[in-house]
Amino acid sequence: MERNIESNIAKALEREELFQKKLRGDVLAGDVFMAVRKNRLDFYYKGGKVFTYDGEFRTHIKYASVYRLDEEKDYVSQKDLNRPKTCDFVEDYERIKENCALHSGIEGEGVARVYSRYSYAKSISGARVLDIEVSFKSIDEGRKQDRIDLLLLNNGILQFYEAKHFSNGEIWAKPGAKPKVVGQIARYHEQIKGHENHIVEQYRGYVKIVNKMFALNIELPQAVDRHVPLLVFGFDRDQLRGRFKTLFEGNLKGLIKYYPIGDISKMQINNLWSSCNS
Repeated sequence: MERNIESNIAKALEREELFQKKLRGDVLAGDVFMAVRKNRLDFYYKGGKVFTYDGEFRTHIKYASVYRLDEEKDYVSQKDLNRPKTCDFVEDYERIKENCALHSGIEGEGVARVYSRYSYAKSISGARVLDIEVSFKSIDEGRKQDRIDLLLLNNGILQFYEAKHFSNGEIWAKPGAKPKVVGQIARYHEQIKGHENHIVEQYRGYVKIVNKMFALNIELPQAVDRHVPLLVFGFDRDQLRGRFKTLFEGNLKGLIKYYPIGDISKMQINNLWSSCNS
């Protein structure tokens, strides 16, 4: 895992029209989340990676499938579609974001609701989202690439969180059996164990980059908690009283830390942190 970019990439980004006119404001508002990778910056919107930048902006072809016609109209003919104008990242920015949102999964959308409110770029106190979709590929080359959904920073402490929708089969198992998510989180624990100093070092550099880029004053990480709690969302009150208690709690209690929230858009991030660190 590396979290750094060359200075020329950061300087080039500052000069980009797309960043100046669109992305910077959306990042500061929490609408878009910017994540630092190895010599690139990834921009996420509603659960999808809408742009990546390594000296040049790129987006997925399915997001760039934008038709701009000579005149605005609700219905188009085959002739209209045979002569579309070229997609422009700045002019078609909102349409590209709309396309990105259409391809997002339910769990990606849930995570997006968290970072849209608690992004590191926003002026908030307490816990904040520092990174998403964190890959540990380089820590353990022998395994399939893992991606942990959320990384929070609070009082200098880093903590990773896995997020699962209530409908995800990986959180369920027959009575007495361990759901797949237990093994997944145990693997995360092992990947973090022994690499704490490296993780802290990389995210200290990450914080310095975003502090400078957005004129922020985020504290530098000092330590990482190797425990990875599970955030479960997307259920109603009846499910909480019924299936959740009889199957989910019975299978996970005492094995991993977890935090249930029905409507993730109403989650208070400091409550999540406190509950998983009590």
